Parts: sequence; C-alpha cells; structure tokens
Amino acid sequence: MMSLFRSVTAAVLLLATAPVLATPLDGSTQLVVVTTEGWDATQGKLQAFERTAQGWQPHGAAVDVAVGRSGSAWGEGLHPAQAGTPQKQEGDGRSPAGIFAIGPAFGYAPGVTSGLPYQPMRDTSYCMDVPDSPYYNRIVDAEVVGAEAVEGSTEPMRLDLHNKGDVRYREGFVIEHNPKATPGRGSCIFAHLWRAPGEATAGCTAMAPAPMTTLLAWLQASARPRFVLLPRAEYQRLQAEWQLPVLAGSVP
Repeated sequence: MMSLFRSVTAAVLLLATAPVLATPLDGSTQLVVVTTEGWDATQGKLQAFERTAQGWQPHGAAVDVAVGRSGSAWGEGLHPAQAGTPQKQEGDGRSPAGIFAIGPAFGYAPGVTSGLPYQPMRDTSYCMDVPDSPYYNRIVDAEVVGAEAVEGSTEPMRLDLHNKGDVRYREGFVIEHNPKATPGRGSCIFAHLWRAPGEATAGCTAMAPAPMTTLLAWLQASARPRFVLLPRAEYQRLQAEWQLPVLAGSVP
C-alpha cells in the first residue's frame, strides 16, 4: 500500500511540474488574422486582435484583402509543420498559410508612423527571390552586395521607379515566411497595398491604403505581433489547438 501511495504521489508531482507546451502565439499580444473561403480563394477578410485579460479581442473592423492569384498553401513559420497539400513553393502564386512573425515595415518614404522597425526602400533595394542566391528571401541593397548579387531578382522594392509609378510597396510590412530561407519554399512575402481593389497577388496579402496606414500605426514590435492566414475551415479546425481568437459568426 505504501508503495502504491508513493507511486501515485510521484505521478501527481510529475504532472504538477510538467512544462506547459508552448503555442505559436505565446508572448504575443497583437494578432493580424486573414481568413479565406478555401485554398483556391483569392480574396479574404483581415481582422486585427489584441490580447487582454479577457483573451483575444477584435481591434477595429474587418477589412477586405486580396491574397495569392492561386490561393494559399501551407508555409513555413511559427506553426507546427502541416502534412498534406498544398505546400507553398517559389513562384506558385499562393500566399503562405500558417502563423508567422511580423517583420519590419517598409516603404517609399523616409519614415512611417509605426511601432515596427522601418526600412526605407531605395532604387537599389531588391528582395531576392532566386532560390540558389545566398541572399534568398532577404531584402538587400545592390550598392552594398553588388549589382551581380541581385541579378535575376524579380522583386525591386521601389516598384514606382521600376514599373511606371506602381504604388504597391509604398507602405507595407514583412511577413516572416520561410525564415530559414529553405531554397524553393517561397520568398519575399509581404503585406502591401493593392494596385487595384481586389487584385490578386503573387503570394502577398494586399489591401487598400487606409487600413494599411491604420494597421502600421497600431502594430508594435514590443507586442511580438503575429500574422495568421488560413482558409476558414482550417482556422476552425486549429482554433483551439493553436489558441486562436474565435471568429465572428463562429461557435466558441
């Protein structure tokens, strides 16, 4: 009997001291959520959330966004790897799905109102989307790395100078997909302005200027903000496991 008591006591102590498994949103108090109607959908809704003592609460109204011209696919970020298809690949026209850190803001102006670090783009700024480049999935300056190092990039960051006044990268922020820069798994994923309302992207998330300006002003690096993009069915499947906010119209 004493042996049984000791065994039960040891088991209780073990459970009491077992570490709580982390979730991808641990430590984050700001969340940007994009949901779509399916893997092939090119349109979605964006809702910001902030964590309070009562849990995740909506911040502002939901806004329309456009995503990849081919829809979305599982990306590489802070979430556990997901089996099955589709899986994000370079050039597939899909936005990466999952949970991602939010990186620096960027744009054409010398500065922007935001709590994120800011990178002003120059006519020599490029994001490297060439899988075998040592700078793959990084924004670099050709004046620093050399003109040869950016050869083959299709992502000049001053689109207005390279593409007749294109405003898409006038304001935006980096979505940290593929942080290990695995060749071929996709690169240069941003939230940016849309060229025309609802126009799908090559894999980024695009929106109107007003909500982008509001979002940038709200985001704070100290809040460890996260970006979530999921088809609605996947969001509902993973909501409890990943401790995601309950969406409007969903049953808690």
